Amino acid sequence: MSPMPPEEQKPPQRRPLVIAGLGEALYDVFPNRAILGGAPLNVAVQAHQLVTPLGGYGLPVSRIGQDDLGRRMTEELSRRGIPTRGLQIDTDAPTGRVLVTLQEGQPSYQIVEEVAWDRLEFTPEWRAIAEGCGAVCFGSLAQRATASRTAIQKFLRHARQAIRLFDVNLRQEYFTADVLQAGCELAHIVKFNEHELPRIGPMLGISAEATDAPVDKQAETFRQHYELDAVVLTRGSEGTMLITAEGAITAPVPQFPREEGADSVGAGDACSAGVLLGYLQGWEPARTTALANTLGAYVASRSGATPTLPDEILRQIEG
Repeated sequence: MSPMPPEEQKPPQRRPLVIAGLGEALYDVFPNRAILGGAPLNVAVQAHQLVTPLGGYGLPVSRIGQDDLGRRMTEELSRRGIPTRGLQIDTDAPTGRVLVTLQEGQPSYQIVEEVAWDRLEFTPEWRAIAEGCGAVCFGSLAQRATASRTAIQKFLRHARQAIRLFDVNLRQEYFTADVLQAGCELAHIVKFNEHELPRIGPMLGISAEATDAPVDKQAETFRQHYELDAVVLTRGSEGTMLITAEGAITAPVPQFPREEGADSVGAGDACSAGVLLGYLQGWEPARTTALANTLGAYVASRSGATPTLPDEILRQIEG
């Protein structure tokens, strides 16, 4: 079912502690502020905090404009110690923006079109990044334009040793069955939320009977269909469910005091970063799920998608 040769389906066990976020890099523009955003960039930023103590780093892989927001992004990432060599500069298209509105803490999005990340190019620099990363998160949104879809899929085919996590991330009309199918075939892990699961099964020809089953059974049917290592199902305040060949794994969801203006933007991306770290480190699924829940809950208690993680969370990766 996968387009890759059989011997490439299971990457080697030892991989570099480099987690790439491949796709959109943008600013989430709220009524009163603009903050770093884009699911792959969020994953890279949170992963950087997790793997830096272990000698690794997170790496955004995207394209930004030669404008004020683009300069602000590179400066902000550099202040956090995050490498920016994966960011291409577009002299014609602007840096991406998403206009965000909140209702009871839940975000809705208006995604600006014809921006720099719609014009991704697979360059020699990107090939070197693909061949050297240990894990990569990518999604469906950044593949809305043909140029970027082609560049992302080339990157993934060169990331042979990397754990590849596909974040389904159904946004507005920016997805097709073909993009979802290719993403699932190129991935080792697929992530979606409880609302997306019943939508994508019928789109991809997975049996209608399975869509009436409990969510863990639906996810397991999906996992088997694409021969995945795991499916990650995010369930809001109920936390993450990790579905592997060993079964469906859940973990308690910790509670953090909510700061003023807290929102859930980026909580799922923090979850992705935790899952990729767990797989890179060879953790048991229960430990990986617990970290994913902790990261998601913490980010949901903060304002913005990429808050600084406290020491109490970073200590969970030790040992």
